Amino acid sequence: MVEVRGLSVVRGGRPVLEGLDLDVGGGVTGLLGPSGCGKTTLIRCLVGVQRVAGGTVRVLGEPAGSRPLRDRVGYVTQQASVYDDLGVEENLRFFARVLRTPSASVDAEVDRVLTTVGLTDHRSSLVRALSGGQRSRVGLAAALLGDPGLLVLDEPTVGLDPVLRRDLWEVFHAIAGRGAAILVSSHAMDEAERCDRLLLMREGRVIADGTPAAIRERAGAADVEGAFLRLVGEAS
Repeated sequence: MVEVRGLSVVRGGRPVLEGLDLDVGGGVTGLLGPSGCGKTTLIRCLVGVQRVAGGTVRVLGEPAGSRPLRDRVGYVTQQASVYDDLGVEENLRFFARVLRTPSASVDAEVDRVLTTVGLTDHRSSLVRALSGGQRSRVGLAAALLGDPGLLVLDEPTVGLDPVLRRDLWEVFHAIAGRGAAILVSSHAMDEAERCDRLLLMREGRVIADGTPAAIRERAGAADVEGAFLRLVGEAS
C-alpha cells in the first residue's frame, strides 16, 4: 500500500527524517513513538502535504499527493477537520460533494459511514454540541467517504477516555477487515497491542518493525513500552 525510500525532511534547518525506508501493507499498522519523533511529519509525507528534501513516497502505486489519490486516501488530522456550525449529516454531504460523489449515491454513502462510526442517531446534531469522542467520529466518517484503500490517522484517540478509545479501535479493525490498510499514529504505548504491526520511531528513525509479540521478544520485555525503552537504549 505504501512504499517509502530514502525519505528525508528538513525543517528549520534541522533534519526531522533522515533516509527513511519502510513499507506498509494491509491491516492496522501502528506508528508509535514520543511526541516530536517525526510521526506527524511522516504522515504528512504520505498524504502529500509535506515538502521533502529527498527520497520517494508512493501510495497505492502513485506518487504521494497526486491527483489519482484524492479519493483513495482518507486522512484524519489530530484536530477533527469538520465544521462546528453544521450538523453531522450536513458535514458529510459537504465532503461528499468535494469528493464529487454522484448525487444519486450521496444518501447511501452518508448512511454507510454514519453506520460504520456509530453516529446514525446523531445525524441531525450540530457538531459543536457533540462530545469530543463523537466529534472525532465525525472526522473519521468524513475520511471514510468514497471507501478509501488507505486510511491515515494522526493520533485519533488523544484526550479520549478508555471506553471511547476502545470503541474507536474496534472501528479501525472493522474497517481493516473489509480490506483497507490503516496507519494510525499514537504516543500511547498501551495502544500498541491493538495493532497488527508496529513501527516504533525515535528521533526520525524507525528503531523496530514487527508484530507486538515479535518486538517484545526481540527486546526481552514484558510489554511494548518496556521493549521501546530497551530498544532506545540500544540505539543510543
